[in-house]
Amino acid sequence: MKQLAFLILLSGFLSCKDQDPLPILGRSFEENGVTIHHTIPDFSLLNQDSVYVSNADLENHIYISDFFFMSCPTICPRVKKQMLRLYDTYKNDALIKFVSHSIDGKRDTPSALKQYAYNLDVDTEKWMFLTGNRGDVIDIADDYFVAAFEDSDAPGGFDHSGKIILVDKNRHVRAFCEGTDPDDVTEFFGDVQKLLNEYKK
Repeated sequence: MKQLAFLILLSGFLSCKDQDPLPILGRSFEENGVTIHHTIPDFSLLNQDSVYVSNADLENHIYISDFFFMSCPTICPRVKKQMLRLYDTYKNDALIKFVSHSIDGKRDTPSALKQYAYNLDVDTEKWMFLTGNRGDVIDIADDYFVAAFEDSDAPGGFDHSGKIILVDKNRHVRAFCEGTDPDDVTEFFGDVQKLLNEYKK
């Protein structure tokens, strides 16, 4: 009932907002008269079931993504709480997937991520938890406009931002919010709904 009330409120909120499409974020350039936009590059990472996941597994979906590590003592639990808000709202929408990238491949093994997902009580067909070589995951964070790097002075050994990112079917980043700010996440719901509307017209 709460979810239905929220979606009705969100729909009203969107009807009052500019209905122009969300921008495509990042640098773009012209090539032979065609505009080439920034895209998430190819990747292949292990999920919580020790199965490799690539961009192909996200074809025909938009997805909501974040970067984290399980032993993070600072922002990660707060960001995951907001990711769960989004998941609870859109878990029955077949167009949306969720992808969490671990930046600590050494400790966040597939089996550890499987238990982590179980503790969150989420469907891992809907919400994937990915891990891999530490450098590979940290490198791809740049393509999502997320700062992530090893720092021995930081709590848990990593410093990273708490952004939640919205990616469209064409691997374009369309919006993001600060996952540590519940009010910013509430506005982000409007961006998610706007992108959904683009594909459901």
